[in-house]
Amino acid sequence: MSQSQSFKGQCFCGAVQIEVTGEPVGAGYCHCASCRSWSAGPVNAFTLWKPEAVKVTRGAEQIGEFHKTDRSHRQWCKACGGHLMTRHPEWNVVDVYAATLRDFPFKPGVHVNYEHSVLRMKDGLPKMKDFPAEMGGSGTVLPE
Repeated sequence: MSQSQSFKGQCFCGAVQIEVTGEPVGAGYCHCASCRSWSAGPVNAFTLWKPEAVKVTRGAEQIGEFHKTDRSHRQWCKACGGHLMTRHPEWNVVDVYAATLRDFPFKPGVHVNYEHSVLRMKDGLPKMKDFPAEMGGSGTVLPE
């Protein structure tokens, strides 16, 4: 992808629309209990972007936000409840959920919080016990 390439996404009803531009700083799967509960699924597919690469193009007034922890500020559409993204101020990134970006070529590179997995995935990607060391985790890779 080039710096000028962009991808559009939206909530479930379309009231909130977003656009990401350039390259993500990472992509993968999170297996933590919070992501599983929030996504209502056994795993959450994430794409991480610098905040300046993420733009709300419509419906900013419809965005609700919940802070279960200081690390994750989860955002959704107040009209339909559709999940949009999670701001991670500690790491200076925004997780735009892969399913939100309809035409984005999702290329996961890692599994995080794999020690909490309820859906084992044999895909050859690294399985981090928690987070990479540079993100404050142990950096421990678990066997597939």
